[in-house]
Amino acid sequence: MRFTAASWTKRLQDAAWPQMGGLSLERVIAFLKGDGTDGSAASRMALSTFAVRIAGAALAYLSQIVLARLLGAHDYGVYSVAWTFVIVLGAMSCGGFSTSVSRFVPEYRQSGDLSGLRGFLFAGRLTAFGLGAAIALTGIGLVFLFRPVIDPFYVLPLSVVLLALPFFSFGQVQDGIARSFDWISLAMLPTYIWRPLTILFLLVAAVLAGFQANALTAVTAAVSATVLVAAYQHGHLGRRLAPVIPAGPRRIELRSWVIVSMPMLMVEGFLQLLTSADVIMVSLFRDPDEVAVYFAASKTLALVHFVYFAVRAASAHRFSKFAQSKDSDGLASYARMAAHWTFWPSVAVGAGLLLIAPLLLRLFGSGFESGFPLIALLMIGVLARASVGPADALLTMTGHQKVCAGIYAVTFGLNVVFNLLLIPFLGLAGAAIATSCAIIFEATSLSLAARRKLGVSTFVLSSLLTPRDRRIG
Repeated sequence: MRFTAASWTKRLQDAAWPQMGGLSLERVIAFLKGDGTDGSAASRMALSTFAVRIAGAALAYLSQIVLARLLGAHDYGVYSVAWTFVIVLGAMSCGGFSTSVSRFVPEYRQSGDLSGLRGFLFAGRLTAFGLGAAIALTGIGLVFLFRPVIDPFYVLPLSVVLLALPFFSFGQVQDGIARSFDWISLAMLPTYIWRPLTILFLLVAAVLAGFQANALTAVTAAVSATVLVAAYQHGHLGRRLAPVIPAGPRRIELRSWVIVSMPMLMVEGFLQLLTSADVIMVSLFRDPDEVAVYFAASKTLALVHFVYFAVRAASAHRFSKFAQSKDSDGLASYARMAAHWTFWPSVAVGAGLLLIAPLLLRLFGSGFESGFPLIALLMIGVLARASVGPADALLTMTGHQKVCAGIYAVTFGLNVVFNLLLIPFLGLAGAAIATSCAIIFEATSLSLAARRKLGVSTFVLSSLLTPRDRRIG
């Protein structure tokens, strides 16, 4: 078969805009209104999620600039490492309930099992808080136990920041509950808007009150903000759930929920480890000043990564609905659509970001512009992950969470090995190369697993690589 420039252009258009035809004003208005289908609702939810995360990214980015300017590179680097530990351990201390909620809530609502739904919502939040508290106490004990081998400037900030864990994990489960009911504002605003805003406000207030502008003050503000925002979200979520789930008996099936949630915990835990391990690995080999540069580069790149997380957040519970209704054609079609919704916006945002990244990095302070090559290297991995869409959510919500967890475990192991090999020789660039190589392996493995287990092609460019007369669907 011959491929001309015109045919490739047409195939690219078909790939980028599947099942959309011409984009007219009427189509845009119809899309925004919705047609009542899961695809339309999920697309609008993804757009809403992405809009909130863009606003959150802008706010978080502004707060990071203020933090870097206020604390200085050294203390900003210490704070970055400390808060990264909360993010990583917070994903694990949820017990997997922050993800399994997207599977069990649609299942219980579809079957009308309100007793099971009440029990799950109660037990999920309580388990997350309890695990978070236990991991926090264990972590604080380990910090003091290994104090002689830990750099002194990390000890107190790490000990204090771990106090946020139970409230952080509690809030993540609440995010999942709100997403499962399509309450996008309640799911996203507390985490991506109110918490960074509160951290910034409390830190500035503390400095104005006479406290030192250092890492310890910053982590104290972060802990306080996490507690306040979790309490705020809990109150609002309770009021929203009351008319939807009337008071009644609760059925607790903790063993069954844990059996399903634990592999999902592995997925979320290894995903977060993979996303954040490079910052921690850099801190083992480099001074806090260099950690600050790497962290600033990764935060600058976060806007591109938010496309993936936005579509993932909007899609997880819909994958579950398709699986519950045994609609394999709908599942395959929606998975392909989700991949397009992830990849093409990521490419557009990434291209724009590369143009302004040097200017953005200079806002952090002198010397931070050296992080620009890191952004370019890390973006390779981000686009590789975007090219298969939320394939991990697809596998997890269709009962293949163990396969997904295994892929992430191997990917994390490769990431650690690559970092150990490359950072000593290439410095910060070695960490970026290691992370991108690991993510390329992850994306390839997830896509192959989805095809093997579900018969679904998630690679966004598959329609370009398959001759038109051989395409399926």
